[in-house]
Amino acid sequence: STRLIPPPGDMPLSKNPGTEERPKWDNKVQYLLTCIGFAVGIGNVWRFPYLCQIYGGGAFLIPYLIALVFEGLPLLYLELAIGQRLRMGSIGVWNGISPVLGGVGIASMVVSFLVSLFYNTIIAWVLWYFFNSFQNPLPWSQCPLNANQTGYSSECEKSTSVNYFWYRETLNLTEDIEISGSLQWWMVISLATAWLVIYICFIRGLDSMGKAVYVTATFPYLVLTIFLIRALTLPGATDGLVYLFTPDVSIKHPIKLRSRYWTSALFLFLDF
Repeated sequence: STRLIPPPGDMPLSKNPGTEERPKWDNKVQYLLTCIGFAVGIGNVWRFPYLCQIYGGGAFLIPYLIALVFEGLPLLYLELAIGQRLRMGSIGVWNGISPVLGGVGIASMVVSFLVSLFYNTIIAWVLWYFFNSFQNPLPWSQCPLNANQTGYSSECEKSTSVNYFWYRETLNLTEDIEISGSLQWWMVISLATAWLVIYICFIRGLDSMGKAVYVTATFPYLVLTIFLIRALTLPGATDGLVYLFTPDVSIKHPIKLRSRYWTSALFLFLDF
């Protein structure tokens, strides 16, 4: 006889009877904001304008939208559907579908862990610049004085004050890759602060995360709106918009370009 899959309401929430029910969101707004927060992250805001600029504006935008429809949306729907249907974590979901696919869940967990390390480093840089932005003038707006206080640093004069602050004040790069250098205490503090914020957001599971998402998922849009208004008032804004929406068919390296918009579509919906 054919075995019918019971409706979601009749399915047990756990394989072990008597265990507690998995935590839920307080309301649908928290769930929606969390999904938006996962989808629209640093990888999109940071990568997308850069990729559009170097790959021909509209020439990148059109295939990107195609990849978004045929790759990104189905994967997003798959992720939401199996999570809601089975109500388990990434490893448990794929083991529930088939034990053969258990490695997919483990790989997903490893990728999430590695991406969190990468993105939290960027957040540490953001915090460092945020802390330094409460100065007038801004430390990256002008070159520092030399040791004799008779002029500006020669290295900064050969480059720009922004690059000097990034490479010498923020990263403090060594002259050779074989020289490891020392720990930058300001980066250690910034990175520890970033992880502390994450710990506070997750300290009580969905209860604390659901409250934090009201700020973490909406504040970036407020900042992006401010950036948009500011950018549209700068000289050359019209030329930039024309370049963004005008396809440039004379693009080199088409194979590399195809990989870029497919991976960007993945980043949009599978960003962590």
